[in-house]
Amino acid sequence: MYKTLKIYILVSFMLSFFPISLSAMEKSDSVSHYQVIQDSILQNIFQFSPFYSKIVDEYKADVYLKGRVRVHKSNKLVRYIPSMFRLEKGVNDYIIESLSEMHYTAPDIYNRKVKAISSTFPRHRGQLTDLTNFLNMNIYSSSIMSDKLLSPLDKECSKYYTYLLDSIVKEDNSQKYKIRIVPKFKGTQLVSGYIWVSDEVWTIREVYFEGKFDMIEFKLLNIMGKDDEEEFLPVRLNLDINFKFMGNHLEMNAGAWVKYNMVEFYKGGERRKSQKKHSHDLTEFYKLTMDSTQIVTGRDAMDSIRPVPLTNDEFFLYQYQLARNNSSGWITKEWKEKVEEKKSEEFWGQLGDVLVSSYNVNLSSLGSVKCSPLINPVMLDYSHSRGISYRQRFKYNRLFNTGRLLRIVPQIGYNFTKKELYVKGDMEFQYWPEKLGGVEINVGNGNRIYSSVVLDKLETLADSTLNFKDMELDYFKDIYLNVFHNIEPVNGLMIKVGASVHWRHLMDKSRLLLKDFVTQAGGGLLQNLDIRSEYNSFAPRIRLEWTPSLYYYMNGRRKMNVGSSMPTFILDYERGFKGLFNSNDEHERLEFEVQQKIKLNKIRTLSYRAGVGAFTKMDNIYFVDFVNFKRSNIPDDWNDEIGGTFHLLDRHWYNSSTQYLRGNVTYESPFILLRPLNRWLGMIQQERLYGGILFMPHLNPYIEVGYGIGTHIFDAGVFVNSMNGKFDTIGFKFTFELFND
Repeated sequence: MYKTLKIYILVSFMLSFFPISLSAMEKSDSVSHYQVIQDSILQNIFQFSPFYSKIVDEYKADVYLKGRVRVHKSNKLVRYIPSMFRLEKGVNDYIIESLSEMHYTAPDIYNRKVKAISSTFPRHRGQLTDLTNFLNMNIYSSSIMSDKLLSPLDKECSKYYTYLLDSIVKEDNSQKYKIRIVPKFKGTQLVSGYIWVSDEVWTIREVYFEGKFDMIEFKLLNIMGKDDEEEFLPVRLNLDINFKFMGNHLEMNAGAWVKYNMVEFYKGGERRKSQKKHSHDLTEFYKLTMDSTQIVTGRDAMDSIRPVPLTNDEFFLYQYQLARNNSSGWITKEWKEKVEEKKSEEFWGQLGDVLVSSYNVNLSSLGSVKCSPLINPVMLDYSHSRGISYRQRFKYNRLFNTGRLLRIVPQIGYNFTKKELYVKGDMEFQYWPEKLGGVEINVGNGNRIYSSVVLDKLETLADSTLNFKDMELDYFKDIYLNVFHNIEPVNGLMIKVGASVHWRHLMDKSRLLLKDFVTQAGGGLLQNLDIRSEYNSFAPRIRLEWTPSLYYYMNGRRKMNVGSSMPTFILDYERGFKGLFNSNDEHERLEFEVQQKIKLNKIRTLSYRAGVGAFTKMDNIYFVDFVNFKRSNIPDDWNDEIGGTFHLLDRHWYNSSTQYLRGNVTYESPFILLRPLNRWLGMIQQERLYGGILFMPHLNPYIEVGYGIGTHIFDAGVFVNSMNGKFDTIGFKFTFELFND
């Protein structure tokens, strides 16, 4: 419906904090004395909610946000919280406010422009939490808070709630019902609170929700408009947030005021703008833009446009900031000394930010740099087949006025179990943004690999005798370079044409020395092993990715793909030529894959990935190194790799066959197996079921199934596999997700 609430959100993300106490909000209390509400009332609510969720087609509004942050407890660990506001020593009270213009068009499409922002924080960058999660909600929708909470106004979700009649109030010729909402069990996807609903048209007049998600306890009061144009839209929002983490306690009281300048409703006889037949271009409606160069900052500017006056306490916070910054004549000598001491501390504090916080550096016309915290448990990963790994990623972006984009992403990773260091760099220059035309370069050191000499030996072994640990493998270091030219000639079809280059060097040359010795001695078994110390390959390559019915919008000259309800088909082909650019390898590789993520409803998803690949036309010594079927040496984010990876499969298997056939599927839902235990396990946000099957020589088949949970602190999974119909092993995967975006 009027995801208007998003309105707040989007802006609040910039704004990050506001004031207004929820002291008037009702606390949760005993519900034993309330009577169960009549089914007829609930059925009316469930019947009208889907219609009201889509009734607003477009609006324009001004949004003023004001927030106050109080630091009740803090210690040095607060610096380890990525994206947290930079706090000043000895200062425990802050204010921040913003004024924005918002343009909404259905469905869920927003054009936001922040006009002014002011705060008493040392710098505007930072946030207590991502407020978009809390404010981005359509109260009539089946889910709220960015699809993280189950709405009690949705019929399908009602099975998780108990509804009690609190009171009835007569108003003119109608009645209003106050309905208490109580979750049937604990869960981070469920909320408690109340709603005020009016009979006759069964519209929501007021909503109060409270709950807990991640490490945030929130209380949200949403007041709907009274006028005809504002009846289905919120005009006032109050939010209380409590953040507690390892001895730190921060509280935010926020308020949002919305003034609608234009509201248009969906007329049942007319096709909605966003539902144009045969059109996937959402440019007219999908404008998520914010011109940061036009934002007015500072209190003086805010004083002239603020629609709601400051309270005496809020006014004092600004005055106190002037004193801290040595901007007032009544500052004492002792205070000046403290200011100088604070400046020294700020330098070391900013240096510490680089170590423990996600860091963004805007270089004006040169672009922006972002890196993950250097010291952060989120960067650690454990899996049964890989062991303990660490990763770090840096990002450089520069967007030119013409819409052209330069992106550079260097990465490093270290595997503590195997004591291996990996380096990777990706660069893309998009020179034709309308067609996603550009040049892409990938360089790095790949997984250590062995040659076809090992594959030949594998073919002579029975499945029961194959054990990589007992084999003497000639490992090669691999340095790779991929160069592509990318273009999207028609919507949804991406064509990548380029070349793949590998330089492989034998790690242990002792066997070559032994071969030379045996040859000079006049014979021996090793004479037949044609092994070199170096192998180079050069292979022209083409990759086709096709996603039918792909929706997109144009942001200036840049084409921004939004998504599709159809699967993506991928064909990857390369041909290595011997003698070309000093290449001593000849091969042909062909891989085909289809993948899709299906949203079954707001909170349940089904993902699948199926593929086949083969190497052909190999000559002499060659290396099997697939693109779609491989283990990344630098761990990806949980959601990037968890659904399409065999977590218990030893990495040797990925290079042990010239062909493969695989399939993976993942089902994700907040309630699968642990619902009866949610009273004690309420912190679990998602449960996941995994399944995978692989066919290749010596694995007919390899089957892996798993179960995982996701919380705000970590993601974990347990997996079991079988080889050729026999149980093999059980293993685990664990990834910190604390503060991970």
